[in-house]
Amino acid sequence: MAGSSAEHAPDYRSVLSISDEAARVRALNEHLSTRSYVQGFSLSQADVDAFRQLSGPPADAQLFHVARWFRHVAAILGSPRAPAPPCGLQATAGGRRTQPPWSPPARSEPCQLRLYNSLTRRKDVFVPQDGRRVTWYCCGPTVYDAAHMGHARSYISFDILRRVLRDYFKFDVFYCMNITDIDDKIIKRARQNYLFEQYREKQPQAVQLLEDVRTALQPFSAKLHETSDPDKRQMLERLERAVRLAAEPLEEPARRGLTGEELDGRVQVLLEEAKDLLSDWLDSMHGSEVSDNSIFSKLPKFWEAEFHKDMEALNVLPPDVLTRVSEYVPEIVDFVRKIVDNGYGYVSNGSVYFDTVKFANSEGHCYGKLVPEAVGDQKALQEGEGDLSISAERLSEKRSPSDFALWKASKPGEPSWPCPWGKGRPGWHIECSAMAGTLLGASMDLHGGGFDLRFPHHDNELAQSEAYFANDCWVRYFLHTGHLTIAGCKMSKSLKNFITVKDALKRHSARQLRLAFLMHSWKDALDYSANTMESALQYEKLLNEFFLNVKDLLRAPVEVAGQFEKWEDKETELNKSFYDKKAAVHEALCDNVDTRTALEEMRALVGQCNHYMAARKAARRRPSRTLLESIARYLTHMLKIFGAIEEESSLGFPVGGPGTSLNLEPTVMPYLQVLSEFREGVRRVAREHRVPEVLQLSDALRDDILPELGVRFEDHEGLPTVVKLVDRDTLLREREEKKRAEEEKRRKKEEAARKRQEQEAARLAKMKVPPSEMFLSESDKYSKFDENGLPTHDTEGRELSRGQAKKLKKLLEAQEKLHREYLQLVQNGSVP
Repeated sequence: MAGSSAEHAPDYRSVLSISDEAARVRALNEHLSTRSYVQGFSLSQADVDAFRQLSGPPADAQLFHVARWFRHVAAILGSPRAPAPPCGLQATAGGRRTQPPWSPPARSEPCQLRLYNSLTRRKDVFVPQDGRRVTWYCCGPTVYDAAHMGHARSYISFDILRRVLRDYFKFDVFYCMNITDIDDKIIKRARQNYLFEQYREKQPQAVQLLEDVRTALQPFSAKLHETSDPDKRQMLERLERAVRLAAEPLEEPARRGLTGEELDGRVQVLLEEAKDLLSDWLDSMHGSEVSDNSIFSKLPKFWEAEFHKDMEALNVLPPDVLTRVSEYVPEIVDFVRKIVDNGYGYVSNGSVYFDTVKFANSEGHCYGKLVPEAVGDQKALQEGEGDLSISAERLSEKRSPSDFALWKASKPGEPSWPCPWGKGRPGWHIECSAMAGTLLGASMDLHGGGFDLRFPHHDNELAQSEAYFANDCWVRYFLHTGHLTIAGCKMSKSLKNFITVKDALKRHSARQLRLAFLMHSWKDALDYSANTMESALQYEKLLNEFFLNVKDLLRAPVEVAGQFEKWEDKETELNKSFYDKKAAVHEALCDNVDTRTALEEMRALVGQCNHYMAARKAARRRPSRTLLESIARYLTHMLKIFGAIEEESSLGFPVGGPGTSLNLEPTVMPYLQVLSEFREGVRRVAREHRVPEVLQLSDALRDDILPELGVRFEDHEGLPTVVKLVDRDTLLREREEKKRAEEEKRRKKEEAARKRQEQEAARLAKMKVPPSEMFLSESDKYSKFDENGLPTHDTEGRELSRGQAKKLKKLLEAQEKLHREYLQLVQNGSVP
């Protein structure tokens, strides 16, 4: 207590006896008005008693004396809650002891999941519309070619988000994805493939092929001349150069009328190189003649099947429901009809367009919610309409250049379906609205797609869907994954600058690709490069080695009670760090599913565990099995949530990779453990009896034989051999890297020895020279010498200066010393 002063303490007896709190506070305010409780304030027991009766400072501004007094006393005593009396005093009138008062602990507010919402361009608290149920629509691929790493960027990223929402935050996620199998790109590619195959089947002769290639090059060269985009121009120039190089070897033989297998081979080379050129040319001439709808369905069916195979290989979960445009044409027609009925669509020359101006000027609606600054961008709008839909005739059908097609009247050479406006086909944007609206209703929680789809595709989706449902909330949260570049360069299928998923999987495993994506924010650009993948490989190796070390520790025999050992400071510190890291991972996932930070926290945790295990090993003490097992299981659990562990595994990465029906570890490890112990005994006997051949065989078993089987033996001085099951390819790669490192070390050692020999030989050669002959060979510098061989004049006959002569004399004296050493070595027989 700060002290007590009777002269400063008011008479509290009458104040404390007042039962009504409001009256008691007013009386206290009157008493305190005559007292200085700011300067030189001393605390009396009466102050404490009065303070304990209050729950807080009064809100009434007129009672400012009490408020100021309360703050000063609180600064000394803290909370006004009175301390509980000793337990022995807690008794009723009858003498029975009672429980002391209890107060709940203060709790911190839990962090909430926030997602970056493209509709607001900020991280918003995620609140589903229906409890824990989440409805999610994701734009799927347009299937006209192989899936590439740009697709992988979106679908792996959304798979991670979906798994985290479902398995970590425990939302009930209903995930819907579409397949676009009706589209201008598909129609054009299907026609071109069909026409080119017909052309190839005719087996054109060299002369005819060369003539057709020259003809096709004319419009191609004009297109190249008109292209302003540098990347596209470079791609077209490469194609033109490849065609001309392939045509050149055919020119002379064709002129001379030669035939034969060699010529046929050159024809096939030109056909392959000029495929795109000829396909485009053939389509411009005969595309309108293609009328069989099956031609337009064959191509997307094939590439859809390939897409699903690629997604399965990447461990991407299949959607809960998959929609195909070709299966939803009736629903699309109904969707368009209602938009027209609601006044936001109009028919023009058999096509139906969305009236963007009327929609934007309607109360409660807004066009361009995602990218308002792009509204009116004609280049982007035309790309959204498709290559077959941007003719001058089609553009003239619109009321406004910003209007877009809901339904396109089919031209010759295009598939068609019956509708109220004549035969036609769906526009691109309407497909997603109709399919998502049919399944998810008037408002969904999440909509996802690539960053490049924001405008015009997703802005047009929003407009036409809100026109249909007469609302302004068709999508609550819009998620867009970042771009993917390849070694810093833009990736584009149209520019033929892409890596297919199948090619990527030949270089790296699905887990390694996923780890690379996890190590970057899902909404930011990702560079797919050697450095990116090397980081993922190193991360995988760090985790895998940790899991293998923990498994080895858990395999060591121990009594049931022996696995529970007393924790010391090191265990307590590691356990605290474990919980701190778990909290940090949780905060990261709440922050827009920040897997990059989450993985860094997990990496730091593994580093602390490795440091702890190394310290215990150095001290010849066993680390805590239970603590390390808990940490390893937690990390395994998180990696499963992220989709980086695709097989059933309670701890660490599964051995054998995906698709392995047999759980190898418990099956083969007992046998490997027996082999390891037998090898230990053999090595011990070989060392005792000095039998190096046996030790060499033992090393060969470890270094050459077992890695081929996916087994690693790690020998540690004074400790049992550690047995690890590792992916065979990883072990073979490690072995090759070790050999390369040893070879490099040997090469450097030999190079250093060679340099030392050369230096020694040069020094010896210098030592052999008698001092008197040292300068005689330098006739280009000196013309006269004294009796000891010391230069006296330069080449022009001028006498050397005193400074020059002094310097040369020093060199001569040094050589005399070296030569004496040489003669001594010769006398001793040290020099041959």
